Amino acid sequence: MITIPHKAKQFIVFLIKVLIVSAAFYFIYDQLANNDKLDWVKFTNLVKEKASVLGILFLLAFSVANRFIEILKWQNLVSFIKPISLGESTKQVLGALTAGIFTPNGLGEYAGKALYFDKKKTKKIIFLNLICNGIQMILTIIFGTIGLFIIGYWKWAIAIVGISFFLLLASFLSKNIKIKGYSIQKLVHKIHEIPKRIHTKNNLLALCRYLVFSHQYYFLFLAFDVDLPYLTMMATIATVYFLASSLPSFQFLDFAVKGSVAVFFFGKLGVNEWIVIFISTLMWVLNVVLPVVIGSYYVLKFKPKWE
Repeated sequence: MITIPHKAKQFIVFLIKVLIVSAAFYFIYDQLANNDKLDWVKFTNLVKEKASVLGILFLLAFSVANRFIEILKWQNLVSFIKPISLGESTKQVLGALTAGIFTPNGLGEYAGKALYFDKKKTKKIIFLNLICNGIQMILTIIFGTIGLFIIGYWKWAIAIVGISFFLLLASFLSKNIKIKGYSIQKLVHKIHEIPKRIHTKNNLLALCRYLVFSHQYYFLFLAFDVDLPYLTMMATIATVYFLASSLPSFQFLDFAVKGSVAVFFFGKLGVNEWIVIFISTLMWVLNVVLPVVIGSYYVLKFKPKWE
């Protein structure tokens, strides 16, 4: 077996970290600079007209709360393996977000978090991250389906409820069937191994996070003078998040996917297309780009266990 000198390993790790950060910033720049649907002159003029210091701080507070709740969620879940500080949880969440920005559906985030732990804990960390993201997705499906009912897409909502019921029934009937040693029953058993208090806290934090980012979206529409009833607006936002999250995508394309879905549904309500696109882009900048900028620092400071 060929052994790689320690200095060479350090250089390789440094090169990988630089490539991850460079790729993240390139993808962000590329999406913002080469998006034909974004009229930056019109956007700049509107922001100058509407923006205020208090308004900006108000919207930034939602972004901070959004990521802070995610950091608390991860700290809570990891306590099942070992307690970690808030600072350590911040490092892992933001560093993994940066690593996952150019991977399909943020899959790199799973590997990013696992790198902060011993190799023997990799499967547990990936499983905990699945629990962390899974409850968020479940809430997105629940609120999205309710949103579809409220805005009148009855057939879509009923179809989703029917499919969900069918999948639950199929899971129950096939819970003992094993595929490569894994089964639904084994998965349920693993979930039950996590203390109930951790699940309860995770569920509550996930609900709070959902309410935070959905209302940030809502207040951005208000800032751009979109006047729609609260229930209609929130139901449409819930629908957009649900359907956009169901589509395979990359984190750096997240605003484009959500923007396209949002244009369709808000267009039905008479909202100007370019306003919807700008708001979707702002949501992406506030909740992905800014955390990735901070996360880049943690990626560059990352040290493997063997260093």
